[in-house]
Amino acid sequence: MTSAVKTGLIVLVVVVAAFMLLGRGKRMVMGAERKEPIPAPAIDEPQTGAKHETAVFAGGCFWGVQTVFQRVKGVTATTAGYSGGSASTATYDQVSSEGTGHAESVKVVFDPAKVSYGTLLRIFFSVVHDPTQLNRQGPDVGTSYRSVIFYTSPEQQKVAAAYIAQLEVAKVFPKPIVTQVVPLKGFYNGEDYHQDYAEKNPNNPYIQVCDVPKIAALKEQFPELFQDYKHK
Repeated sequence: MTSAVKTGLIVLVVVVAAFMLLGRGKRMVMGAERKEPIPAPAIDEPQTGAKHETAVFAGGCFWGVQTVFQRVKGVTATTAGYSGGSASTATYDQVSSEGTGHAESVKVVFDPAKVSYGTLLRIFFSVVHDPTQLNRQGPDVGTSYRSVIFYTSPEQQKVAAAYIAQLEVAKVFPKPIVTQVVPLKGFYNGEDYHQDYAEKNPNNPYIQVCDVPKIAALKEQFPELFQDYKHK
């Protein structure tokens, strides 16, 4: 979705969200309404003593994905960008055409001694996005907004696949999970103006409606992992 189209949808999003909040008396968190986190993974990565590990997630507009993971203790860096396509077409305008194969993604660098990969997956499925929405998240529609876990190691693949199977068996979500689990073949940094976008533009109506509730949900569901974040 281009910036112009996204801006045009902001008013519609605000109106729909306001209707839902007033009419149903519930807090909307981008497709998922819950006050408690989903069950933790039964299988997680073993501790290896490593200080840094990289994970890549796609779950709708990368503004919201990044602003959540920035506030998780143990996460040391995040970058908004593109995965799933080639380097030559990894620009916002081209990706928004929905013909490049990319998904808006966020690279998360974390300390496994402080927060495990399994815990990041739990946050991804609990707070970051709705994993039952196919090729969209909320008002953003297209394959660039699909739900994807781009694994960077066989162990990540194993943990992610097992967790999805666990959630499906437990019927945690009312509809099937559509999240893809695929190897990371390339991550391409997004444009500078996309980095820390939610933090730099807190009064943007899109951020207020779609992303601020995610931050509140993270703080409510994972208080022991929540940390304040201020962009540099």
